[in-house]
Amino acid sequence: MSRAGKFWLVTGLLAVAAMAFRVSWNALRDVASAIGADSTAATVYPLVVDGLMALALVVALVLTDADRRFALRVLAGYTAASLVLNYVHGLVPTLHGGGRTRLAEWAPAHWALVLLASSLPVGSIYFGSDLVAKVLHTKPKADKTDQTMANRSGSDLPEPGTAEPDFPLWESPDPVPALSPFAPAVEPTKTPIQQPPAEPTRKPTAPAAARPRRATGTVPKSARTTQLKRTDAELLTEARSATAGWPDSELTADRIRKAVRTSAANARVLRDTLTAERAAVAAVESERPALHAVPDPAPAANERPGTEGDATTDAPDSAEEQAS
Repeated sequence: MSRAGKFWLVTGLLAVAAMAFRVSWNALRDVASAIGADSTAATVYPLVVDGLMALALVVALVLTDADRRFALRVLAGYTAASLVLNYVHGLVPTLHGGGRTRLAEWAPAHWALVLLASSLPVGSIYFGSDLVAKVLHTKPKADKTDQTMANRSGSDLPEPGTAEPDFPLWESPDPVPALSPFAPAVEPTKTPIQQPPAEPTRKPTAPAAARPRRATGTVPKSARTTQLKRTDAELLTEARSATAGWPDSELTADRIRKAVRTSAANARVLRDTLTAERAAVAAVESERPALHAVPDPAPAANERPGTEGDATTDAPDSAEEQAS
């Protein structure tokens, strides 16, 4: 609809509302005079009832959801009350002259109508202030243009997982083993110990996850797992016992790290230390003289058992022979 059409539609609505308000004015004024209101209060009374109806209608157009339903309930309630008072004004001719009079011949009906007419001004104060407060505390809706631009800008972003880091990820070469924390357990020898050659620098590896992880809050101390920190000597002892039966070809840092459950840096130091110990032990064993087996002494081929006894028995014969 064009702006001109909307203007004339609103103008017609206001004109109809103004005429309806003028028709209801006399009835509500006479009812207010009948329940004891003075001339000024009776004149303002229609504004209290019909004015709150207009306010509730405007608020219902502004609010949404539960607040809008509340405004519609207020509008329906005051419309029904105004309709009842106008109906009573048409049934009771004595109300047309003004002044205090009964609204119904039946006493309970009269009391109910007086309660209704006298409670409408108080209800207008309560419901009117509540509706205005709801309007003031309502946040404005986001414009559709802004929402469309936000969605469009979000769709232009690259998908997660395709971004590449600005710097290459290189793994540093193995550090030189420190001799102070892990001293070899073998005795020093004069033969120099050859250090194992350093491993070549590896190629840059792909990032494990291109999308960075969200930063989480600090874990409280009560939720942290307590781990006992092992000393260097304990790590070396545990590594010696774990790798006792390993050949030299399988003595790698990665396998030591898994067996001892330590960091990669400590595993490399342990590997170098154990390799140096094995080299030192091998050098010491190579310098020792070779031992040969000595055979047990065996009896002579011409000897017989009882040789000594034969010698003793032959002694007298030899003496007789010498005497003869």
